[in-house]
Order: sequence, then structure tokens, then C-alpha cells
Amino acid sequence: MALKDAFGLTHSGATEAGLSSYARAVRELQCFIGDPVGSIDSAIADEPSFVMAHVFKGYLFGLATEREATAIAQTCHAAALPLAGTARERAHVAALGHLASGRWHDAARILEDVAIDNPLDAVALQVGHQIDFFIGNARMLRDRIGRALPAWEKDMPGYHAVLGMQAFGLEEMGDYARAEAFGRQAIEIEPRDGWAQHAVAHVMEMQSRQREGIAWMRANPEAWTKDSFLKIHNWWHLALFHYDLGETNEVLQLYDGPIYGDRSTLALNMVDASAILWRLYLHGIDVGDRWAALAANWAPKAAAGNYAFNDAHAMMAFVGAGLHAPAQTLLEAQREAMRGDDDNAAFTRDVGHPLTLAIKAFGEGNYGEVVRLIRPIRWIAHRFGGSHAQRDVIDLMLIEAALRAGDSALARALTAERQLARPDSPLSALFSRRAADLSEN
Repeated sequence: MALKDAFGLTHSGATEAGLSSYARAVRELQCFIGDPVGSIDSAIADEPSFVMAHVFKGYLFGLATEREATAIAQTCHAAALPLAGTARERAHVAALGHLASGRWHDAARILEDVAIDNPLDAVALQVGHQIDFFIGNARMLRDRIGRALPAWEKDMPGYHAVLGMQAFGLEEMGDYARAEAFGRQAIEIEPRDGWAQHAVAHVMEMQSRQREGIAWMRANPEAWTKDSFLKIHNWWHLALFHYDLGETNEVLQLYDGPIYGDRSTLALNMVDASAILWRLYLHGIDVGDRWAALAANWAPKAAAGNYAFNDAHAMMAFVGAGLHAPAQTLLEAQREAMRGDDDNAAFTRDVGHPLTLAIKAFGEGNYGEVVRLIRPIRWIAHRFGGSHAQRDVIDLMLIEAALRAGDSALARALTAERQLARPDSPLSALFSRRAADLSEN
């Protein structure tokens, strides 16, 4: 049996009830709320031959960046592979196969073609957009959505999500005014759209509009936190604004509360926890036993070696907690990963491994080595994923290492660079003062 959805797309094997559950799962993912896994499981239970239900579930787990979740994505691909489907559905199955095998770029390319032929395929757009984020492809974050946008109309379900994705893509390409406009429009349509909320926060972060950013995030937190699985990342964005202002107590309160109060073991959440504590660590701020608790949850993943971006943040926790054994396990896993033929081999080789070594060197006080390791990779750091705001920690570490190494010329150059990029940032001003003091001594 095949049914068409509200966009005229055929869904092979779907029943009315199953298609309703599928639509609910799509909406939940578009807002980053609820339980899309539960919703898609209902669709599969209703009709096991519903090919796109298996594909969608596989995407959910394939994008989790967890080794165990990847195994589930592979199972979903195996279930979808023999099911009859349209050319569009077969392309989705192929994309899932690539994603589940760690071939992120191949999956992104197939979904690009799906969306070119079917610009109203919301799943192809959103999954492709998320993959663009995980591989750091800023141009496709913008252009994948921009190509499809003319086909969408304001009264279509999920239109807000398309606007929110376009906002984030524009922000990552430095088109801040239009990014903010798109993001605000998305929130007006759907206040619970966590991705659009975060896109506007990114604009304000990149423009050093800390007070406006705090006001934006605190204006209606109920909307972007209720039942949201993106809320920790959005709380992290609020913490970044306070961090730049030097408001350490507020940062730690957010960490102890909504960011890591429940001590999540999900890598995506622990990345945010590591990222904010490491920024404090760079400034010599004692965070007590917070590192130990976080590192204990990272330790079981030390040998995963499946996503270099996660590895770097795990190493931050191991260094912060003073744990040598898991740090060594992680480095060994990276060396093994670099011998592979999937995309993470390149992520690790190009950026992840040298950055992880630099983090370890920083913890050992070998600041000259930090500078040596980071300088060649900071220009290509997008290759291992994340956003500009997330990867900013690399520049922060390089500046701090140059200052601590007593390299006054490099420190002066780096702080001048940052002052130009973020002239309204109190942190930029602090770095500039420190560099000037170093030059005078």
C-alpha cells in the first residue's frame, strides 16, 4: 500500500495511522521536542513495510554520533533495504546506508539530489542540514535550504523549520542580518522551534551582542525548553553570553542546573558540558569536582573513536579531571580510527587528532606545543564539524597558549585579529590588555 502525504510525496507501505505517526515524528524533529523515536516506532509497529519509517528511525540514530546508536541505524537500513519504494525512497535508503557506514559526505550528496528533485521533502532537507553541520559544511548549510525555499509557502506544515534552517545557514556564512530576520520569523510562527531559537543566538554570539543574547534566551525559555532535546545546547548558548561578560558565577549556575545538573551520558550533551568548563579552565578558574563527574561519564566512550569532534571534548574532561588512562585510550582509538576508510578517518587525521593532542599538551603546561599543533589546523577546523561558535574554543586555546608561552609577538597578532573580528567583546578587550602587558614586560 502507498499513500501520499500533505506535500504529495508517496510513502510506500504506509497506512493512514502509520503516516500520521510519521508526520508527528517529523514535526517533533523539526522542533527538537517530544519523542520522535517513540512516534516512528508507532509507525513501524502499525505497518512494518513502511519503508520511510525505517529510514527516518535510522536517521535519528545515525545523527546521534554514538557508536551504539550507529549500530541501530545499520539495523534500520537493513530493514528498509528490501522494501519496495519509489526512486525518492530508494535514494533515502541509500543515504541512510552511507550515514550508518560513516560516509557522511556521500549521504549528504544523495540527500542534496533528493531535495533538488523534491524540494518539499522536509526529511531530506533536515537530515541533510544536520549532516552539513556535523561535517562543517557552512555553504551547504545555507544553500541546501536556499534552493528549496521558493517551493515552500507560509501555510505549509513545517515552514518554520525551513526558515530556521535557512537562518542557521546564513549565520554560518556570516550573513547575520538576514539570518536573524529568518530566525525571528520562524519563532513567530512556531515558538517551540529550538533550532531557530539557537540560530538567532548564534548571530548574537558572533556579533558579541551578549546582553541582547541573554535577553533573547531568557524572554521565553518555556517555549524552547519544554520537552526539548535541544534545550541543553540552547542553555549552553546562554552560558556563552555570560562567559564573554566574565560572569563566572552565572556560568557555573547554568552548568550545575540545566546544562549538566542531570549528568547526561549522551555525547551531544557532554560536548556542551566539556565546552563550557574548558573555557573556564583556560582562564584558570577552579570548577571543583565538576570535571571528575563529567570525565567519569566520558570514560566509557574513550575507546569509541567514531567522531573526532566528540573525542576532542572528551579529552577536555580527561585533562580537567587529571585522568591519564582514558586519555591514552582515546588517543589509541584515534590512531586506529585514522587507519579506517570512513569520513571520520579524515576528520581525525586532519583536525581531531592534532587538536586532541593540543588539549592534552595544554593540560601538561606545554604551551609551545599547543601553539605548534593548533596553528596549522585552525584554518581547516571546520572539516571535523561543529559551528563557528563551537570551534571558537580552538582560537581561545591558541591565544591563551601564546600568552602563557610568553610569545608576545604571536599573542599581540592573535589578539589584534580577535579584536577586529569581535570588537564589542569584553573577552577580546581582556586578551588585548594581557597581550599589551606581556609586550611591556
